[in-house]
Amino acid sequence: MAARSGSSRSTIARLEQGRTEGVTFGALRAVARALELEVGVSVRWRGGELERLLDAGHAAMHEEIARPFAATDGWGAVPEGSFSIFGERGVIDVLAWHVATKTVLVVELKTILVDVSALLGTMDRRRRLAIRIAAERGWAADSVGTWIALGATSTNRRRVEAHRQTLRAAFPATGPDIRRWLRCPTGPVAGSAFGIS
Repeated sequence: MAARSGSSRSTIARLEQGRTEGVTFGALRAVARALELEVGVSVRWRGGELERLLDAGHAAMHEEIARPFAATDGWGAVPEGSFSIFGERGVIDVLAWHVATKTVLVVELKTILVDVSALLGTMDRRRRLAIRIAAERGWAADSVGTWIALGATSTNRRRVEAHRQTLRAAFPATGPDIRRWLRCPTGPVAGSAFGIS
């Protein structure tokens, strides 16, 4: 195992005894890879308060995003819509449907923007699968929209600024563009905005 993972025998011996002190995370990951395992890290703050805080922020964003759908004729929205297609599965924060124009909208809520590349990949997969996801719900969609709604925090604003060109290339529509499109959803849209601003 030491040879397969590129670790020392003493590191392997410590891990076998359940002693992780002095073992770097990199060494632990190398041993896990050699065993075809994945190592995950769970961050906790004050006994789970961080998770509750993030959940509360996410729930508040759901409420904020629900308003334009409730106030705009023709839209229906499903919060936390799950899907499983071609072995790809996940949960879409808000899956919305406009009956008259046969438009499906995939909304991703981000209280904290962490990994822009992962976000772009996730949204691209969901955009490509959206018509099939809609069909599973009995919606015959002709057009797909995608919207990333970001929490209006200073950290998110800094991260958006740091990745402005990449985000604008993939999601060029702004908050006002999205609001106009929601009133009359003609054709696809891809946008990002802080909340519904």
